[in-house]
Amino acid sequence: MAQPPTTRRFRRTVTIALLQCDDKNNADRLVRQIQHQNGNASVRRPSWGLAVLIGLLSVGRVAYGDDATTLDGSLIDRVMHPDVHGQATYTEQETSNFKSPYSGANSLSPDKGQQTFDATLSLGFTLAPRLELWLAPELDQGFGLDNTLGLAGFPSGEAYKVGSHTPRLRSTRALLRFNSAGDGDDLNIEEGFTQIAQTVKSNRWILTIGKMSVVDVFDNAQYAHDPRNDFLNWSVIDTGSFDYAADAYGYSVGATLERVQGDVTGRVGFFDLSNVPNSEHLEPGFKEWEALLETEWRFDTSERPGRGFITVYANHGNMAKLTDLIDPASHTAVDPVGHRQFATRLGASINVEKTLSSSLNVFLKAGKADGRYEAYEFTEIDSTLAIGLQQNAPFANRHDDHMGLTLVRNAISAERIQYLAAGGLGILIGDGQLPHPGPECLAEWFYSYALSKSWWLTVDVQHIVNPAYNRDRGPVTVGALRLHGQF
Repeated sequence: MAQPPTTRRFRRTVTIALLQCDDKNNADRLVRQIQHQNGNASVRRPSWGLAVLIGLLSVGRVAYGDDATTLDGSLIDRVMHPDVHGQATYTEQETSNFKSPYSGANSLSPDKGQQTFDATLSLGFTLAPRLELWLAPELDQGFGLDNTLGLAGFPSGEAYKVGSHTPRLRSTRALLRFNSAGDGDDLNIEEGFTQIAQTVKSNRWILTIGKMSVVDVFDNAQYAHDPRNDFLNWSVIDTGSFDYAADAYGYSVGATLERVQGDVTGRVGFFDLSNVPNSEHLEPGFKEWEALLETEWRFDTSERPGRGFITVYANHGNMAKLTDLIDPASHTAVDPVGHRQFATRLGASINVEKTLSSSLNVFLKAGKADGRYEAYEFTEIDSTLAIGLQQNAPFANRHDDHMGLTLVRNAISAERIQYLAAGGLGILIGDGQLPHPGPECLAEWFYSYALSKSWWLTVDVQHIVNPAYNRDRGPVTVGALRLHGQF
């Protein structure tokens, strides 16, 4: 039975008052006082499940004073009633028949199909003014094509490197985000999957710490970044040469600090690498790490906004030099495990995107990474160039539809070519030989049809030339259907 409004208000006032107590003795004294004043009414202490949130609120009181917990209950209401977002995505992909005179352990197979499914709940809590906590449990199931192998620009960003036949529950994000008070003009930030709607200043600091994806903050493009809503290929949704820190599921632990100053933002980040390249487990104690630096600038021409950013990263980890992985006598590849030593791999990229009209947007991504070392986390792409466009409401009577088209050229270093030609295996590729190398080039087109305000059905087609940089194999066409819902 629902509680009367007076009872609900009484208990809310009691809870807020208890939260404002400095210690247990004061809280017990307050309980007795409230009971005496209200005829020995039942007074319940906050449950243990709120202990962590209460502790963080106490930190907020120290940092912000009494405004952190006010008797009107607005902050408590936000903690008790978090921002909730959810999504579910089902994707099925199939390869066409293609020329395949030979194959290796990491080769793509013709005429094969696979499916993936994931459902995510994103919970945002306001712990104190400008301080957010985000938790994101996720359920996933399925496999990428050939267990996510065979192409450097893999065709599904919905596929993890570690698949599962049965649904698997994991935590994808557990992070704190703090916006400083700042100064300048007021900016209204709309709510998003990991963003609480709020008003912030145009000049401010942003600190994010916890478990997240590096590309939540860095290389965070607007028109080619989300495999649940737009393009699917790995080298489109992220800059292909960006070997960002991540476990095999795509997440890491670390911190970022951003300075927003009007139309310019500077970012630095520090994240944990895997314990070995392409591992499911992160390195304990940050002994292997990634450092990042990014500059973003925003520009507006005739009310058609644009944005660009330059990203630089350094991976410091236990990695092998590719020239050390070829036996000089047999000219065959050797196991990299015994040849790994601490080294630093550098990379840089540029990303520019621009609105051309009320519905048409264009983007360009280009990147370069040190090709002397084995790729550590992402995929074997040492240089990349992608150009594309995305159009919203492509037809007058289809306001919630959108479509996109992109062309991508990925390439690898001479050292990586030699290693693959000797029979070496990378994170995603390795045909056992590579007598005729060439750049891996692809075109991707998608159309996302709005079934309702919350559900979209997408058709995606990718045509890939020289899969895994091999002129002897392919070309291959990969078709996909994707059903996505969100709230």
